[in-house]
Amino acid sequence: MRKIEEIYWLRAYGCMAVFLFHLLDHVNQRVDNVATDLMRLPLVLGTPIFLFISIFVFAVRYDKSVPEGFLTQRVKYVMVPYFVYGFIYSTAEWVRLQMAGEPVGFLANAVEYFVYAGWHGYFLIIAMQFYVAYWLFARWQLWRLNPVPWLWGACIVSMGYWGLAYEFNVAWPGYLLWIAPLGWIYVFFLALVLVRYYPLAPESLLAQRPTWMQQMASPVWLAVLVVVLVAATLASWLAFSSKEVWVIPFFVLFTLCAMRYLAGRPAPIWVRQLNAYSFGIYLAHPMFFVLADLAVAPLALPIVVYALVLMVVGVVGSVALNQLANTSVLGAMLLGKRLKVAYS
Repeated sequence: MRKIEEIYWLRAYGCMAVFLFHLLDHVNQRVDNVATDLMRLPLVLGTPIFLFISIFVFAVRYDKSVPEGFLTQRVKYVMVPYFVYGFIYSTAEWVRLQMAGEPVGFLANAVEYFVYAGWHGYFLIIAMQFYVAYWLFARWQLWRLNPVPWLWGACIVSMGYWGLAYEFNVAWPGYLLWIAPLGWIYVFFLALVLVRYYPLAPESLLAQRPTWMQQMASPVWLAVLVVVLVAATLASWLAFSSKEVWVIPFFVLFTLCAMRYLAGRPAPIWVRQLNAYSFGIYLAHPMFFVLADLAVAPLALPIVVYALVLMVVGVVGSVALNQLANTSVLGAMLLGKRLKVAYS
């Protein structure tokens, strides 16, 4: 089986997208204009990319069955960091509110973070639901079904979910609206469809994919949609988040195109290293953004310098913490396991 180089590229892109999206949250506190809106367009794909990679890799690796302890391992290395970092971020927010004269109960604040997933770790709850879904998919032998009709149905369901939620101003506590699987189910089936038609051996690299997939993987369709999205941005019609109706066709076209044109293109060392630390960067970077903010607050730095400081501190701090955590098995389980990456 050949190496899936395109996954290295996509994971690196997803990591940078989430990192830069959150960095722009800080920048927007100083400057918020159409330029920063346009910067967000390619960054809204970060969360769905990570979800897609999870299912795609599992489906390629395990095919029609999953090993014993599959879910136990996922709980160990996904949900334990969720609670550890959730405690760190919830405690920091509780302290901030106390100091700001807006007292809130420690337990009530913790419930907001842990139960309602009210922090950026909500992604881990979605991912865990996907892991259970894939376990059931293999256990019930649902691979016998054609996933293509399910993909189109899932796109309609997810678009309907986000559209109706925003139309009727649904406001559930924390991020409960965001972690409901209906909003992300299209990613699950997109991964299954691409795995079904993925050439796993060198001799099948030229294997014919369905006509519709070849056509939708054309960069022309993606370029047309991007032009439409840019025009909508200039008209101030879009909200920027991975939880928007327009993100679904954008992600489907982007993924089909990326998987076609990145296939077999060797990922350089920096991309592979970014892959290795991607989980640690995802978990820890907001913490280092806040520390950098506290340090530079009195300096009144130019916006470009301020953004560069956040970027350097966020990357270096997250990588260093993940490197330190992974010196022991316990540390990796608590603070995020470093991904094993092949460098040759």
